[in-house]
Amino acid sequence: MAHSRFLPDRGLTARMTLVMFLLGGLFVVLIVGVMLAVRSPGLAVIVGLVGLGIAWYQWYSSDTVAMKAMRAREVTPEQAPELHGMIDRLCAMADMPKPRVGIADMAIPNAFATGRSPERSVVCVTTGILNTLTAEELEGVLAHELSHVAHRDVLVMTVASSAGIAAGMLTQGAQYGALFGGGRRDNNNNGLPVWLLVLIVSMLVYAVSFVLLKLLSRYREMSADRAGAYLTMKPQALASALQKITGEMNAIPQKDLRASQAMNAFFIAPAIKGVSLRTLTSTHPTLEQRLEQLAEIQADLSRRTP
Repeated sequence: MAHSRFLPDRGLTARMTLVMFLLGGLFVVLIVGVMLAVRSPGLAVIVGLVGLGIAWYQWYSSDTVAMKAMRAREVTPEQAPELHGMIDRLCAMADMPKPRVGIADMAIPNAFATGRSPERSVVCVTTGILNTLTAEELEGVLAHELSHVAHRDVLVMTVASSAGIAAGMLTQGAQYGALFGGGRRDNNNNGLPVWLLVLIVSMLVYAVSFVLLKLLSRYREMSADRAGAYLTMKPQALASALQKITGEMNAIPQKDLRASQAMNAFFIAPAIKGVSLRTLTSTHPTLEQRLEQLAEIQADLSRRTP
């Protein structure tokens, strides 16, 4: 975790370390599985290099990729003085470097943080959230996003997704091979076709990485809520913001929500409506769980106040 006054979370650090370790192991399994399936060390090396290239690209360009995906633009203090002023105050309170600031011109009320380090990070809000929340509520959201930067969990989520991306690419490649003459078996013409072996290995790796990332994603959102609420000392403001954001999602056209769903894991609240989040595939804890935690923090702060 980067040095800051945000509440430290050893549970988050342990989970990020475990996920990175397990996904690193899955990456090795993926390469060895391809090597055994195709009996070609050279091809396995190529797969490994491609996977490492994906991880490097995800790490190096995570901020620009996310901004482009959201059609967001970086704004200066002159262009958004109130937003910059709020982030200036929060960064001073947290004793952390100030990230770049971005605005995405879309009606969906949301915010996200991304970047490979606190010095190369960006916090972005949508015009929808600027038009929906009060200043106090927006401060709670921004504190939540800044805690992601301080905890470095955005970087872990970005890099850790590389194993799933590589496995997904292999899955598509194996299916392509099956359609175009990929029925070849091993050298003795025994066993399963090569394309099927690659497909099985890559799908297993993708499934496990998918579950691990979702579990980490849900915990890190609870951690960011907790850290942000203790920094601002106003958990009720973040609770109100989450309720408003979730309620406003129901007024957003479904096509607009679908267009931004690739960023759901990084949003403060997922861009979905009309479904339950109590599933293994959800990127966020339920609204009820988040509000319950914030209520407990409010009670804790009330007990500390003379």
